[in-house]
Amino acid sequence: MILLKPLFKKYGKNFIFDPNGVYSYRTIQVGDDVFIGPGATLSASESGIVFGNKIMLGPNVTMMGGDHNVMEIGRYMYDVVEKKPENDIRIVVEDDVWIGSGATVLKGVTLGEGSIVAAGAVVNKDVPPYAIVGGIPAKVLKMRFTEQEIIMHKKRIDNPNVS
Repeated sequence: MILLKPLFKKYGKNFIFDPNGVYSYRTIQVGDDVFIGPGATLSASESGIVFGNKIMLGPNVTMMGGDHNVMEIGRYMYDVVEKKPENDIRIVVEDDVWIGSGATVLKGVTLGEGSIVAAGAVVNKDVPPYAIVGGIPAKVLKMRFTEQEIIMHKKRIDNPNVS
């Protein structure tokens, strides 16, 4: 793991990941206190994958920040290497996110601060902050906190002595 960390575009302190996972290293930015569970597949072209801080990924999470250009008439998809802008869109994982085992996150998705992705979910749309999503495709199942609880949560994170 220590030898592979420098291959990432950027990484913060206390970054732990499965060295046997599959990563497009140079397109992945990782913040502080990030754990990527065993069996991860994180792949993106130039658009990249950006992780904030305090993030947990369960085992076998897949993140695909790219797609193929499949609209070329008269050419096999396999032979098309040219990309269109809509083929590769960045994935953003904001702070304090937990992605459950076997979840898949697709191109262009932002996982909002404090959100949770249920095991096995397929996320193809943005997830609001503090939402819990699940299913195929993923839908909001419930919110972690009320608006008032979110305010208190953030205050306590910034200052643990606040009651």
